[in-house]
Formats: sequence, C-alpha cells, structure tokens
Amino acid sequence: MIDSDGILSMIGNTPLIRLRRLIPEARFRLFGKLEALNPAGSAKDRSARGMIERALEKGKINSDTVVVESSSGNMAIGLAQVCGYWGLRLICVVDPRTTPQHLQLIRAYGAEIDYVAEPDPETGDFLVARLKRVRQLCSEIDNSFWPNQYANPDNCGAHYETTICEVVEALNGELDYLFVAVSTFGTIRGCAEYLRDQGMATKVIAVDAEGSVLFCNERKRRMIPGLGAGRRPELFDPSLVEEYVLVSDVDCIVGCRRLVAREAILAGGSSGGVVMAVERLKDRIPADGTCVAIFHDRGDRYLDTVFSDDWVREHFGDLEQSGQG
Repeated sequence: MIDSDGILSMIGNTPLIRLRRLIPEARFRLFGKLEALNPAGSAKDRSARGMIERALEKGKINSDTVVVESSSGNMAIGLAQVCGYWGLRLICVVDPRTTPQHLQLIRAYGAEIDYVAEPDPETGDFLVARLKRVRQLCSEIDNSFWPNQYANPDNCGAHYETTICEVVEALNGELDYLFVAVSTFGTIRGCAEYLRDQGMATKVIAVDAEGSVLFCNERKRRMIPGLGAGRRPELFDPSLVEEYVLVSDVDCIVGCRRLVAREAILAGGSSGGVVMAVERLKDRIPADGTCVAIFHDRGDRYLDTVFSDDWVREHFGDLEQSGQG
C-alpha cells in the first residue's frame, strides 16, 4: 500500500470545534468539522488522494498517465495537488460556475483546464456536458485515466476510513445528527455506511440544493458550485440517509454570512446551506443531543460570489431589505 508523505500526509485529522454562537438558543451540542483545513482546502482532498493512490496501487496509473476529471472546483484542486505531488498530468473539465479563485488555484498547482462553456443541449445541465467532454478526451488521449468521482468507491471509501472515524473518535461515539452537503454523494455515503456498519443510530441528514435532481426532479438553475447535481451519480443511495433538506442559493449566502458573523468561520457556499439546514431542524434535535455539521471548504474561494455584496445584489436583489440578510 502506498504510504505518501510530504504534503499529502497532512490530509485529514481536521478540527472538530464546538459552535456555541451559531445557534445561541440551541439546547444541543453543535460541532463543525472544518474540512477547509485540509492542505488544498476542502473535503475533496481526501477523495482525491484516495482515488489516485488506489489507482497507483492497482497499476491503473503510471508516470505517463493523463488524469482527466470533471469538477465544479474543489475536486479539481484536490486532484491538482495530489497529481502534482505524484508528477502526473491532470486535465480538469470545468464550467462557468467554477469561481475565478478555483480556476487560479487549479492552474497554480500546474493542472490544465478544459472549459465547457455551454450546458448539455438535451438536459440544460453543465454536469452532463462536462461528463461528455471527459469521455471525449479519454477516447482521444492514450493512457488516460478518469477517476470518476461520481462512481468510484474510493471516493466514499476515503470518508469511510477517515472523516467519520475522526468525528466518532473525537466525540467518544456520541453522535445523534450528522449534516452533510451532497453532490457526488461521496462524503455522505462513506460516513453513513460507517455509522451503519458500527451499529450507530445517528440520523444522517443530506443537505441538497433546490434545483438539484438528487432527491427531486424539479431541475432549475443553481449558482452555488459543489452543492446538488444535474444527474444522479452512481454513488447515490438515498436509503443511507434519514432525510434530506433542500436549500436555496440565498440560503447558502445567508448561512455563510451568519457563520462568519457569529463564529468567525469563513466557509464555502455549501457550508451555508448546511448551517441553514441545522437551523431548520434545530427544534427536533434532543436537548442533550450531539450534532455535527461538515463544512466542506474554505470561503476565500467565494469572495467574488457569496461574500460579494455586488454579486448578491445583481443576482438576488437586496437581501437586507427583503429580510433575508
């Protein structure tokens, strides 16, 4: 088994911190798992390392392999770091929802960007268009490898082996509710399968985006990357979750700003959705219960969007005047 050292050895063991100010009236203990403190800045670091290193172990990748993956941003950054460490060429297929900060970071790690400018004509979805482009590139490039984060068991396996183990150990097995934002279903599936296998009664709550087709079929435009999906990934298994909560783009904005205002935690867009999902279900969590919210990435990648007043006004109007600020 590959035992990488250097920067990749710093992936995982992220802090789990008590959140006392986010919901001051909460009768339960609330904790946040800060995945932003992974070295490339998100929970996707775990999956990226897991998928690439397992492929190296199995001989699916060699030094001349070209890795090709579809991503709205964070997986591309995580893969760029891992591939950079192992000296592998990486092509990231992205779309217009990928923030300028994400694009700059992908390039800074030495990866290449393949930009899909138009959504799939049949579904109107960018993810479907990105996947078609990945398949095209893999058919054209000799010795290419598609990690396929949407179907690869090593995606969820990384969270089974690390993320949830860290949470359970830190809380001595006391975990009543776990809130996880969903997209590829990698994080939530790995966590939920571990809890199931350990016989724990934790209620796993999926936080999905309005307009996503994971749990509903009402497809519509979404502006927050990394939350929801335009197709159901192969890793999708709704039987593993207690229930799902749908959040809007505005919910994500309000939640992110609330998190930084009350706890001084600058987290990414999906984390805002998780905050609002906890807020929505807070009265159902037992008074002596323990709740964990996974905050998937860092907020400095969203300075031009979620944390930009001009961007918010342009797309959603004045949230302060509407009572949502």
